[in-house]
Amino acid sequence: MADAKPSYPSHLDLQAIAKEIMLQHGFEPDFPPQVGPQLADLKNRPPEMPATGDVRDLRHLLWSSIDNDTSRDLDQIEVVEKLSNSNVKVMIGIADVDAFVPRQTPIDQHAARETTTVYTGVRNFPMLPEELSTGTTSLLENADRFAVVIEFAVDDAGGVSGESVYRALVRNQAQLQYNSSGAWLEGHAAAPPKIAASTDLQAQLKLQDEVAQKLKNQRHEHGALNLDTDELHPLVLNDQVIDVVKQERNRATDLIEDFMVAANGVVARQLEQVSSIRRIVRTPKRWDRIVQLAASKGETLPAQPDSKALNELLLRRKVADADHFADLSLTIIKLIGPGEYVLERPGEVAPGHFGLAVQDYTHSTAPNRRFADVVTQRLIKAMLAGQKNPYSDDELSAVAANCTEKEDAARKVEREMSKRLVAIAMQKRIGEIFDAIVTGVTDRGTFVRVMQPHMEGLLAQGQHGLDVGDKLRAKLIRTDAQKGYIDFARA
Repeated sequence: MADAKPSYPSHLDLQAIAKEIMLQHGFEPDFPPQVGPQLADLKNRPPEMPATGDVRDLRHLLWSSIDNDTSRDLDQIEVVEKLSNSNVKVMIGIADVDAFVPRQTPIDQHAARETTTVYTGVRNFPMLPEELSTGTTSLLENADRFAVVIEFAVDDAGGVSGESVYRALVRNQAQLQYNSSGAWLEGHAAAPPKIAASTDLQAQLKLQDEVAQKLKNQRHEHGALNLDTDELHPLVLNDQVIDVVKQERNRATDLIEDFMVAANGVVARQLEQVSSIRRIVRTPKRWDRIVQLAASKGETLPAQPDSKALNELLLRRKVADADHFADLSLTIIKLIGPGEYVLERPGEVAPGHFGLAVQDYTHSTAPNRRFADVVTQRLIKAMLAGQKNPYSDDELSAVAANCTEKEDAARKVEREMSKRLVAIAMQKRIGEIFDAIVTGVTDRGTFVRVMQPHMEGLLAQGQHGLDVGDKLRAKLIRTDAQKGYIDFARA
């Protein structure tokens, strides 16, 4: 059979497609008309920082942020200080979104309904108006901002102590990027200009990296999972998708991840005496399948779920078969299942986070783009002010359920758009043959993942007799960007 030609117009309105997919998955991407007057009122009468001794002026510290190259919705900044006992004090400043978005206002009601910013590759659908999320409430460089600071000390073994949370005035001294900062931290490239210009900033970031490594090692000793998935991002130029590139993890991305996991643990423990929202990943129901998967690779896991044993297996497999570790990670992630938000009342113990091997975990570090974090911020500020919990248990349960539902919907939107973008980028490679692995055998068909470049599609021809994990050579025979289809034939 002749190779099929790409079945889509030469130019698709990708932004319109993204919005339609958003609507199909229950989002209301347009802000209601009442938001405009609220933004105008905020501009005319911005909130003032309370004039109390409880609000600290920390603008003199060498705060910096590290984020994606194009990010402007900056939620957190970091700074560390050596203490006299060889411990290091870590301070993480979180944008005080609540100061600008009071409860039950139009902006808050929209955020409560949407619950998350959705990133589709061609257009972001922000939870908050961009005048706030990429402006007034973003911790942009050289701007004075309100913040909630999460502080803790880290010892040589990666243990955390001296935990506290307080309000402050902060100033981001250096807005940095993952790729350039990570390459410098790893010794692969020269320091980017902002880092090269300041020996103090160089020392600060190297100390942050050192502390983050200690936090990571401590978590892994307790069974946090070493997982590695290849995230694809479209390369879009003038509204045209010209390629797909792999998002690489590096020391800078790990630094921020390790700091945020520790900070979220601190906040969860600070809220133990009040009802709050926790972020959990339950113990896998499909542990038996994970055990089978391990056995197929000559490995043994205990009959009962054990994150430490699983992580030790993952470390061995990463060394033994680094090229396919991302595929193993993806399979493990699917078998563990997604995270969810739940209500935790005082005295109760939530199930914890299996993948991170932590018992105390919430989401508090991204209030510009996650509504659960805004709610948690309000709980913290009420506690600091000695006020009663601003949410009832029923309200928190409803928020948790909606955040879980919308987060799942956001993943589906992003996945559907990613397929369309990859289909566009790959249409010029129809007829090429790739190394692939079977990732799914379902009633809907047999699905394969190509190794280089990483992409998934349907094995439309030659699928009989194959099972998950089988390797094959797959020929790209069709792409359909309108529907997001990528079809292969066994070569």
